[in-house]
Amino acid sequence: MKRKRMLVILGHPSNDSFCGAVSERYVEAATQAGHEVRLLRLDTLDFDPVLHDGYNQIQLLEPDLINAQNDITWAEHLTLVYPIWWGGIPALLKGFFDRVFLPGFAFKYRKDSPFPDKLLKGRTAHLLVTMDTPPWYYRWVYRMPGLHQMRKTTL
Repeated sequence: MKRKRMLVILGHPSNDSFCGAVSERYVEAATQAGHEVRLLRLDTLDFDPVLHDGYNQIQLLEPDLINAQNDITWAEHLTLVYPIWWGGIPALLKGFFDRVFLPGFAFKYRKDSPFPDKLLKGRTAHLLVTMDTPPWYYRWVYRMPGLHQMRKTTL
């Protein structure tokens, strides 16, 4: 087994949650398996989760977000642990993505192309997701909007 550099991102706004316990256990198991693991708890970061002007104006990154970008760059594998709320990801996690996955870091626009270059490709990812909706109902009735958002657009 190849040893990997892994970043676990806890996207729940409280470490004292089921997702918090899942993320801590995942870190323990991955470390015991020989991987180098870092845990990024969004509830401890000091940042404004609102991208106020979109990409029209540069919004300076807080030190915690610069550190988060460094951790993401370092990692070969990302594991995101979060609940599904109202069919999607928690606002804190969405705000984190809005502020961190910026042009020049996560992607780069190309002239005359509707598709940007993916600057973080080559990494793998796991989604550890909790919800209070029966999985079959979330899949067949709701059509898994939160998972599609993560799999098809964010990752």
